[in-house]
Amino acid sequence: MENQTNTRYGIASGCKIFTSIAICQLVEQGKMSFHSPIKECLDINFPNFDDSITVHHLLTHTSGVADYFDEDIMDNFEELWVKTPMYHVRKLQDFLPLFKNEPMKFTPGSKFHYNNSGYILLGLIVEQASGIPFDQYVVENIFKKASMFDSGYFEMDALPARTAIGYIDSPDGSWRTNIYSLPAKGGSDGGAYVTATDMVKLWDALTSYQLLNEELTDQLLYPHCEAGEDAAYGYGVWIKMHDKKVIKYVLMGYDPGVNFRAAFYKDTALKIVVCSNQSDGAYEMISAIEDEWFNV
Repeated sequence: MENQTNTRYGIASGCKIFTSIAICQLVEQGKMSFHSPIKECLDINFPNFDDSITVHHLLTHTSGVADYFDEDIMDNFEELWVKTPMYHVRKLQDFLPLFKNEPMKFTPGSKFHYNNSGYILLGLIVEQASGIPFDQYVVENIFKKASMFDSGYFEMDALPARTAIGYIDSPDGSWRTNIYSLPAKGGSDGGAYVTATDMVKLWDALTSYQLLNEELTDQLLYPHCEAGEDAAYGYGVWIKMHDKKVIKYVLMGYDPGVNFRAAFYKDTALKIVVCSNQSDGAYEMISAIEDEWFNV
């Protein structure tokens, strides 16, 4: 079946913002603070973790914990599943053996280094603080509140109707699905399925304070740390800067057979969402749309 306007796509790391919103909601409820050490938030032993790691460090990719997918070591996400079969990875706890005993990479707070493990830890914190599975928390406290009724965390071997299967192109021009390339079910670092319309609804709900109060919404969208040239990172969101001014907020996700970009402009009503069930293309598409919009 051809993709439709109501087709659900995987968005990989584009859904880290769901995790950051969940954490901010729990902060708003007084169940923790951004400065809470993770050792006080999780009843899990991490033998090599620095005791000073805080929730803020995890949210901003400045914790220094080992990333289970370290791009400095691995070139291909599929390398992860050689020793750990992807069909066994269906809960957040299933990710822990990939990094929980690894040594620290740097002192917490000393630098920015994009980190999926940190967002797995945040999801586990959400589960412990709320008492329910992470995906259930997000559906009940974010998706439903934002009227994102087509979105969810689905198992790759049991996808519901109107959900796009991801495809990977091979050098010989053939295609294969990504069912053996990703965890069987996504987690708090990525892997939810959404429609483009639902992601617009998310942004509308967030910026109208339906998900968080104004103070915590501003905290989530604040440029907490530098993340490259003219780029900063908030809580679960990339921020494009110019002369120390916020230009736009960006969500992005890349996995084998998954490509996603969304741009939300701070000073206008412009929202652009591009979902793809291939490994690339979303950046080129959204860039072309932006060029047309701003060059009119």
